[in-house]
Amino acid sequence: MELAYYSDYAVRLVNTEEPGRGKDSLTSVDAVRGLFGSNQEAARRAADADLTRFRSVRVRLRAVFEAAAGGDETLAVNLLNSLLLEFPVSPQISGHNHRDDDGRPLWHMHLADHPSNATAGYAAIAAMGLAFHLTEYGVERLGLCEAAPCRNAFLDTSTNRSRRYCSDRCATRANVAAYRARKRLEAERPDRPDSTGRTAPNAQDSTAVTDR
Repeated sequence: MELAYYSDYAVRLVNTEEPGRGKDSLTSVDAVRGLFGSNQEAARRAADADLTRFRSVRVRLRAVFEAAAGGDETLAVNLLNSLLLEFPVSPQISGHNHRDDDGRPLWHMHLADHPSNATAGYAAIAAMGLAFHLTEYGVERLGLCEAAPCRNAFLDTSTNRSRRYCSDRCATRANVAAYRARKRLEAERPDRPDSTGRTAPNAQDSTAVTDR
């Protein structure tokens, strides 16, 4: 479903904040406008009041991802339905002036921007795109990065639904951390193999050897 493309709007907004690191890049109207990407006509509608409204929508979208990542698909759907009701969309057939080799328009479904304000338009597209993605691919495809403290949102498009991290960078960092943790655990085990490959005797065994 091509409309699932719009789900990236939700990911972009959610990831403007990194709660685990105390970072928030959504601090100005320019930052709000930047979320619209190439849709500059919609971006120009952004005003000071949209900054607070965008942050509010961001909290609600993150809650959808958190519910999905936590395995509560009913809650994820209910939260998303609430957004869909509050921010309705107007689907339209569009060609965007693109033509095929025969000069015919390349028609496809398009979500029209809500005219009232920038937040309503963005939220409507983000929520509908996420809804299409969820119903097309499954709620388990909405994830939050497991590489603490990242917790960025992502859409799992892997063939076996196994994605756990938002990026290769986070995957590498998590793997390195897991490797170091294993090494620390091995170093703390009293029965770990010594440099010759033999298992070191424990304290009780050593006493028994001494007594003989």
